Amino acid sequence: MEPIHIIFLIVAYFGVLLLVSFFTNKGGSNDDFFKAGKQSPWYLVAFGMIGASLSGVTFVSAPGWVEASSFSYFQVVLGYTVGYAVIGLVLLPLYYRLNLTSIYTYLEGRFGDRSYKTGASFFLLSRVVGASFRLYLVAIVLQKLVFDKIAFFGSQGVPFWITVTITILLIWLYTFKSGIKTIVWTDTLQTLFMLLAVGVTIYYVAENLGLSADNLFGFIAESDMSQIFFFDDWKAGNHFIKQFISGAFIAIVMTGLDQDMMQKNLTCRNLKDAQKNMFWFTIVLTIVNFVFLALGLLLTVYARQNGIEARADELFPAVAVESGLGIGVAMFFLLGLIAAAYSSADSALTALTTSFSIDILDIEKKYDERKQVRIRKRVHIATSLVLILVIIIFKYLIADASVIAKLFVFAGYTYGPLLGLYAYGLFTKGSVKDKWVPWVAIATPFLGYAISYFCSMWFNFEFGFFILILNGALTYLGLVLIRTQKD
Repeated sequence: MEPIHIIFLIVAYFGVLLLVSFFTNKGGSNDDFFKAGKQSPWYLVAFGMIGASLSGVTFVSAPGWVEASSFSYFQVVLGYTVGYAVIGLVLLPLYYRLNLTSIYTYLEGRFGDRSYKTGASFFLLSRVVGASFRLYLVAIVLQKLVFDKIAFFGSQGVPFWITVTITILLIWLYTFKSGIKTIVWTDTLQTLFMLLAVGVTIYYVAENLGLSADNLFGFIAESDMSQIFFFDDWKAGNHFIKQFISGAFIAIVMTGLDQDMMQKNLTCRNLKDAQKNMFWFTIVLTIVNFVFLALGLLLTVYARQNGIEARADELFPAVAVESGLGIGVAMFFLLGLIAAAYSSADSALTALTTSFSIDILDIEKKYDERKQVRIRKRVHIATSLVLILVIIIFKYLIADASVIAKLFVFAGYTYGPLLGLYAYGLFTKGSVKDKWVPWVAIATPFLGYAISYFCSMWFNFEFGFFILILNGALTYLGLVLIRTQKD
């Protein structure tokens, strides 16, 4: 596949997004940017959230997990369904009753200003690192496939920092005016592109394996790699109870307590629509995750039969782009990869702008509407520059990929304090010493990491996804210790 084909694909893709932005950027007010005027159709929000939930990392990595861990990840997905039920029945009614723009405003009313700033700050840290990491992986792929092969002012290859800057600039262009109002529509389109990429790849790989629609499901079910449930070793990270319970808490925290994901839900016309959105989103996401795992199984079998040595994250790209399935599969793969990456990146940029403007700068409390808009636009630009800077740091200052991966994992630790804060707020009536909350939240990830490390070294016990629950419990315990009255 030639670089010119990929450039044409990228230009056409962003041309479509900019066209969507043109038709949705009619207002440009903060109400449009933050809440889409609370006029988003629930079915568009539900479908678009699929793409935001499945980032470029998941798009590439999930199929590659199958060879090593079979379908065990689906245990986590089944846990998601419980978590999404909690979001629909507990958190969404709370957010709509309080008429929140930023969900962290709840912490201010419940505990105080420092707790509020702490919750928002942990979200900002998580999203900056997480969104930058996801975009970094995609930018590296595009750099190798396209921009390293293009002559640039007499030298071979476009510098990586220019690739990253152009990438963020394109996202800024279609989100700068109406933010979430535009993203509700672009995410719907990007989810469609991603699912088309998966569907086309499954079709061509299955065809090359001699499988038809009639025997495809039987082939998957009979494979040793399609095992879903694991009950043998309770110390292992893939034990059913661990993964199922962890999946429920991951959904609650990384969707229900995440401004990025909840901001889309809060654009629905009313609570009933938002709950319908969560119900159908749960069903569709469960099916889509199973399809990704089925794709991984087919890709693994195809690679073995055709002597392809690629494993893990390299499997999907290698089969789609380099295995001879045709330029159509390669282009759909790249389209899906770009769509998966940018559907999470554009909403992350908007959510970061929203949280920093409302939670840190308090623009709704301090300024009139006109000045609020001006400040929000400046924050949007500044947030874009921060993402560019962090991605470049990943490339030039932290060359070790394993270190970058650990940073991404550490970002997951920061959701633990949010879990503890909301759990204490929702299930107790007591207050806490607000000035001590930041110290509890900061100490929690380090203490959680130490416990996880020593349990692995001394007892051969792997927390896996369960680490989120550990961090939430530690935060909750810390809040109990600094309470000001009996619960």
